[in-house]
Amino acid sequence: EHPDYQNIITDRYIDLVTKSAPLHDIGKVGIPDSVLLKPGSLNAEEWSIMQSHSELGANAIEAAETDIEHDVEFLTLAKEIARHHHERWDGSGYPDGLSGEAIPLSARLMALADVFDALISPRVYKEPMSFADAKEIIIDEKNKHFDPMMVNTFHDCFDQFVDIATRHASGVQ
Repeated sequence: EHPDYQNIITDRYIDLVTKSAPLHDIGKVGIPDSVLLKPGSLNAEEWSIMQSHSELGANAIEAAETDIEHDVEFLTLAKEIARHHHERWDGSGYPDGLSGEAIPLSARLMALADVFDALISPRVYKEPMSFADAKEIIIDEKNKHFDPMMVNTFHDCFDQFVDIATRHASGVQ
């Protein structure tokens, strides 16, 4: 509904993001299990390997695109999301160090959703966080990790985020 986004975030765009988002971490298939499933903190070398998943994912989707005769819109968006969902609003993310609106909108949306999911979900290296604690972390990262407009919307629609997370829970508290 915001004037900056109402002509971009259409029903069609939402449908494409919904189809594309599940591929955001497809590059993790190229990460060794010893890194991916490590229960403790990653060392610098392991962290570098883990960070490569965004480029690996974008490259894999690009390779898949070469096998088709015409562009598939959701794959184009999926490649964008896979590559850029770890960029940060302040430019301190990876793999390209993009900042602000240079980060594709689809990736800015995925970044917030991905972090929310990661915070509230159990992982081999951590217990799930409460919804309230996750909300606080995301709000604190406004203008740093996340697009301020995305954080404002997250705050305004927080109950919907909780409802969706609860309905699709796999170990979510």
